[in-house]
Amino acid sequence: MSQSIFQAIKAYLQSIGDARSMNTARTYGTAMNAFAAFINTQDLPTHQTEISELSEDVVALFATDLKTLSPATEQLYLTAVAGFFEFLVAERLADINLPRVRLLIRKRSRKPGIRLPQFPKQQIDEIIYYANNLASFQVNDQRERMINLRDRAFILTLADTGLRVHEACNLRRGDLDWNERKAIVKGKGNREAIVRFSQRSLNALKDYLAARAMLDGSSGRQLASLALFARHDKGAGKKVKHMTPTTGRNIIYHRVTEAIGPEAGKNITPHSFRHYFVTTVLIGSGGNLKLAQSLARHQNIAVTQRYAHLSASDLDQGYMEIFEPKQAPKD
Repeated sequence: MSQSIFQAIKAYLQSIGDARSMNTARTYGTAMNAFAAFINTQDLPTHQTEISELSEDVVALFATDLKTLSPATEQLYLTAVAGFFEFLVAERLADINLPRVRLLIRKRSRKPGIRLPQFPKQQIDEIIYYANNLASFQVNDQRERMINLRDRAFILTLADTGLRVHEACNLRRGDLDWNERKAIVKGKGNREAIVRFSQRSLNALKDYLAARAMLDGSSGRQLASLALFARHDKGAGKKVKHMTPTTGRNIIYHRVTEAIGPEAGKNITPHSFRHYFVTTVLIGSGGNLKLAQSLARHQNIAVTQRYAHLSASDLDQGYMEIFEPKQAPKD
């Protein structure tokens, strides 16, 4: 029995969810929702139209419709759609000319330009300073103290490890080797990698875990299996539940707003701390791109090279010191 376009898209997204990370599945879902909405405008209602009626020509029309989006978003959506057509062929759901699909995408899509990461380094330094002082804030109860210590540890961990927000939120206590100061994380594409921790982030984590020792001990579970960063909202109660990336983003927004103001809260995200990490490594290592690439876990060194411009102020200072040294004071 032939499936409808809607059913085929649903099956495709299910296959993505089974094989790829949660973030990838969410991104593909957004792309395919946009594709389904576009198909509905082409007199092909997705719930009623059989998938066998879908032609590869719709890809060209969809690509044209995406021109209002950024080239990067366009590429992402078309990648998801190309994967959908490959899925249809693999599952023998439709007679699709895949080389033609690829040709249409190649001819119609724009190449995303190189985007240089931008972030306010000075403001992030201020936020880190603010986070360090969270441990000394006056609190009304133990729960509030745990939240302060957790947020301090979370911010310092993001800044000093380069972890992505979902990677940090997925960490368990047992993932962290305290003696080696390392943790094994699952990054993009479910690839495992080793992440190193600074002493200040470890100290912040120890303070946080010590404050929630009673909560962890009463959980009835092995400590190694418990979330490294846990929820402490009223909905979590006395259970030790992993923070979600949404919670992680809310923490950053809340603390950035407290430290600097609401305008900064709109611009500084958890990923800003990853930019901060890569730049700190580049500056501290004298521009060692291979080191920065390895520590940031970039598959392509071209991604790391985008950060090189961020140390331009240090180059300016070095140039001035060489070519325009300070004049000796006159007697």
